[in-house]
Amino acid sequence: MFYQKGVLLVLATAVISGLAIFLNQFAVQAFSSDIYTFLKNLVAGFLVAGVLLLMGEWQAVKGLSFKDWRVLTLIGLIGGSLPFILFFKGLSMSSAANGALIHKLMFLFVAVLAVKFLKERLDKKLLAGMLLLVIGQIMIFKFNFEVFLGAGDLLILAATLLWAVESIMAKKALATISSRVVAAARLLCGCFFILLYLAWSGQMGLIGSLNISQFSWVSLTGVLLAGYVLTWYAGLKYLNVSTAASLLTLGLPVTAALQWLQGQPLTSNQGWGFLAIVLGCSLVLFSFKRRRAVYESV
Repeated sequence: MFYQKGVLLVLATAVISGLAIFLNQFAVQAFSSDIYTFLKNLVAGFLVAGVLLLMGEWQAVKGLSFKDWRVLTLIGLIGGSLPFILFFKGLSMSSAANGALIHKLMFLFVAVLAVKFLKERLDKKLLAGMLLLVIGQIMIFKFNFEVFLGAGDLLILAATLLWAVESIMAKKALATISSRVVAAARLLCGCFFILLYLAWSGQMGLIGSLNISQFSWVSLTGVLLAGYVLTWYAGLKYLNVSTAASLLTLGLPVTAALQWLQGQPLTSNQGWGFLAIVLGCSLVLFSFKRRRAVYESV
């Protein structure tokens, strides 16, 4: 049961991610990406904190040890602040397609780190599934080596590497800390560090100059981010991190489908790419299913 729950939660994360990347491309064009990142994360942080309050988990927060707070603070820094600044700065200089492709390759970095630090095993079916995921993404977005040469793309890549590290840290933290507590800490601690960056870069005054349209973008994407972190950490608790990160690639077809609805043509190569990603995720799930009893005992 826990296995299925974890899969459904991460699949929901993938859908939210695909929608968010599509919308963020428009949102970051409306105003400073740093201000946008801070306010969006703040909205999401308050929403997740509200969920904590409704679920009666404030006692769990009070019971956190100094070691727990140190880990949560690092998650806020590595996962909730630095990569967001880099990602949205990069997205404002790049495209939604490039951002989705680079971000969704995160599972490769996560898998390498998981083998090293979590002792996860990558069997042949999992590796074959990951290969299909890479092929599918390349087919969807017509891979071009220049995708990694632009300044915006390099910033997105740096953010993706940091998020990969954070995924490993979060997986370890979830063994003893509630997924909602980890989500709230990632956002609110992250907002603290972003606020320091805004003060250092002299951007604080820009917050008071936002208009209704900009606040609307912040509110919409903040809700999506809250849904993302809540489903992601809850699902990650029941799946190994390489499996969960691989399933996030399903957000890529979501972004591409939204672009198609916007008027961008869908090619036959992209259609085959969607199929490769679905097959790849199926292999990833089949690989993990053999060991699900271990995770259902968590």
